[in-house]
Amino acid sequence: MSAQDGAAAFAGLVDLAARTVGGTVLLASDDFFAEKENLIEPGRGVFIPEKYTERGKWMDGWESRRKRVPGHDDCIVRLGVRGSIHGVDIDTNHFLGNHPPFGSLEACDVSEDTSPEALRDEVEWTEILEPSPLKLGSQNLFAVSNRGPFTHVRLRIYPDGGVARLKVLGVPAPAKTPEGRVDLMGVVNGGRSVACSDMFFSPMVNLILPTPAENMGGGWETRRRRAPGNEWIIVKLCAPGALEELVVDTAFFNGNYPDRCAVEGIAWPDAPITALVPNVDGTELDWQPVLRTHKLRANHAHHFSELVNRGPFTHLRLRIFPCGGVSRMRAYGTVASLDVVASEGGLGALNRLSEAERLERLLRCCGSRRWARAMSRRAPFVSRTHLLGAADAAWWRLGDGDFREAFGHHPEIGADVAKLREKFAATASWSAGEQAGVTGASDATLEALAKGNRAYQERFGHVFLVCATGKTADEMLGLLEERLENPPENELRIAAGEQSKITKLRLAKLVDELAQGT
Repeated sequence: MSAQDGAAAFAGLVDLAARTVGGTVLLASDDFFAEKENLIEPGRGVFIPEKYTERGKWMDGWESRRKRVPGHDDCIVRLGVRGSIHGVDIDTNHFLGNHPPFGSLEACDVSEDTSPEALRDEVEWTEILEPSPLKLGSQNLFAVSNRGPFTHVRLRIYPDGGVARLKVLGVPAPAKTPEGRVDLMGVVNGGRSVACSDMFFSPMVNLILPTPAENMGGGWETRRRRAPGNEWIIVKLCAPGALEELVVDTAFFNGNYPDRCAVEGIAWPDAPITALVPNVDGTELDWQPVLRTHKLRANHAHHFSELVNRGPFTHLRLRIFPCGGVSRMRAYGTVASLDVVASEGGLGALNRLSEAERLERLLRCCGSRRWARAMSRRAPFVSRTHLLGAADAAWWRLGDGDFREAFGHHPEIGADVAKLREKFAATASWSAGEQAGVTGASDATLEALAKGNRAYQERFGHVFLVCATGKTADEMLGLLEERLENPPENELRIAAGEQSKITKLRLAKLVDELAQGT
């Protein structure tokens, strides 16, 4: 596997063992040629051909002497932050005639102050990577099945040799939720960089590392943006939190710092990454403003305590205009419960409904029974963003039959809504409002719509579906005629996309109605 393949395979994960996260090498059976501490340094190690020490060739890594007795070498590392381990990189970069032919990894979950002696002689270790072949001069990347969480790892090499770097790739999982005023974004508290628009020069995890950057390469930096728009990065907070102060630090960025920045937040505890990033059509979640756009300075720590909205939030998005580098960001605040938010207004009323009542209300928004059941299981909802985002996520997990079931609960565009009132009693009032653009249409347009609908149903087997809110009859007729040319498999997905838009509009109406007690 190439280095690029490895970066893609474990993108977004944190190197839990890295020195920059607080990792510490505690013990090694032997490090005669190269010190054990090198194992968790940044990068992949360097090679200086003419550099030697009194013990032999200088190597940037951990290297034991040639073993002349039975056994093998090992090295114990305390992770900088307790976490679940998804993968490991045993990098033998520059170790060619002296790399170990095999390696394995063990892990344990114990107190952080457990002594090295106890770790070696008393602790029960779990093997998470069985002895596996290692290639010389390469990143040796492995996925692990037993993810923990763990606090320590032990690298074993068979029988001896050199390893440039050990990266333990995973997700922070601190043993307890931090208390008091803390950095809610900080990786050591459980924060995680989950997505960004670009990280060409340096990775997104750097933004939330606990220690200050040592140079420009230690921050998060995008490539130069040549098109309109801006770059962004999304961080999942360690826990839902109420904000007190933000810090945006451009240390070491001089000719390449962003001109401006803004910060937004959402409250959705289990938001999938696919919902957090903008869709291909440009639509995205309803991010709430936290920090309005501010000018930035080069090589400067900017402190912001005047915030538009303090939350509580589960995710923050930093936007930089148009591009550039940010060394570190801090979001100081306190862990806050979302229970109060989930009990207020229309959302609170929806959350308090019995399962049968909630299903009935949800089926008014979308006629797919599987969708309604999936949504009911996702309650309680802590924000409109959570509700509407979950609706979209649940919808796109369904199959073609579910889509067609939902389509069957819509009257035809341009049909006489009054005649269909009995069949669609649950949604007729909303359908009438959504099709208000038809009301003032000319007879010619209505006749063309009716004719087009018949042709559409004959071709695709379901009603022509469009989110009609704000559209005139002539606009809907144009869309109908255009979509008649689509292949059936494409049109089903297009109609499903329109259903998703309609569903979210109806959910918003439902919440408003419940807030008013109707």
